[in-house]
Amino acid sequence: MKRVAINQSNYIPWKGYFDLIHDVDAFIFYDDVQFTKNDWRNRNKVKGPKGLQWLSIPVGTDLNRLIRDVSLDDPRWQQKHWKTLSHLYGKAPFFGAYRSVFEDVYLNRKWRNLSSLNQFLIETIAVQYLGVQTSFLQSSDLSGTGKGQDRVLNLLKAVKADVYISGPAGKAYLDPARFQKEGIELIWKDYSGYPEYAQFHPPFEHAVTILDLLFHTGPDASSYIWGWRAGKLQPRAAAARG
Repeated sequence: MKRVAINQSNYIPWKGYFDLIHDVDAFIFYDDVQFTKNDWRNRNKVKGPKGLQWLSIPVGTDLNRLIRDVSLDDPRWQQKHWKTLSHLYGKAPFFGAYRSVFEDVYLNRKWRNLSSLNQFLIETIAVQYLGVQTSFLQSSDLSGTGKGQDRVLNLLKAVKADVYISGPAGKAYLDPARFQKEGIELIWKDYSGYPEYAQFHPPFEHAVTILDLLFHTGPDASSYIWGWRAGKLQPRAAAARG
């Protein structure tokens, strides 16, 4: 049974995004669709002493672009984001363990394309730090036509999917009966029940970038995303929750 998910690339997304990646055999970046303003494509949340705040990448005001065509013309955001991350998480238990990698991403590399940046960060975190073995594909490389549900189904057929796992937002436009007719099982992803960890600045907040979890829990991060469901929350990490 081949399990597949399709999602637009997001900037340093929250843990649920990686939970979905872990659930499937193939993850398709849906980047040849319309870019949406004030969305997760170019921003995400971090947690500071005054609460949640946005890390946003400036991408201009042109809305007539596909996600893959969004260029990053002003590199000054990179140093600003790294300065913010270093300030907020510099004293986190595992910030030092990841520092050199993310410092390279933000200070040494020049990103000219939003999709390339997002995909690099997502794949690096998923494979190197969370240990997933999912394969990554791009919708633009697959033979899929149409819009909305039709396009999703055509992409799934192109990769010979048996199961499609969708986030809850898919309920607004996906028809389970249509998937059943096409012989593809449709499963709704459940993002509830994630355990808390020792996070700076209470009260606890789940809806933050995956970097918050990595910097606080290090190699135990996957236990807080999916390992806990199988009773694999590491004793060291569980103890840190108090």
